[in-house]
Amino acid sequence: MEIVGMYTDFLSVGMVTVVGLMAGTAIGLFVGYLAKLQKARWTDMTGREKSLNIALVVVCSVICIAVLGWQFLLN
Repeated sequence: MEIVGMYTDFLSVGMVTVVGLMAGTAIGLFVGYLAKLQKARWTDMTGREKSLNIALVVVCSVICIAVLGWQFLLN
């Protein structure tokens, strides 16, 4: 029984991480689109635009994972 509890906790953490990554990526890309930092092709963007898009995705993903973890894992 002890192993099943650990496995469930691992799945919960994994699910929160994956859902947070997906949501954060979607939000980060949407914010980048609204801020006109994106072009039709990756190669058409400047280095600054690429860096800002990556930073937006990473920051939004971290925020989503933290909020989901706080909401579902700490309660």
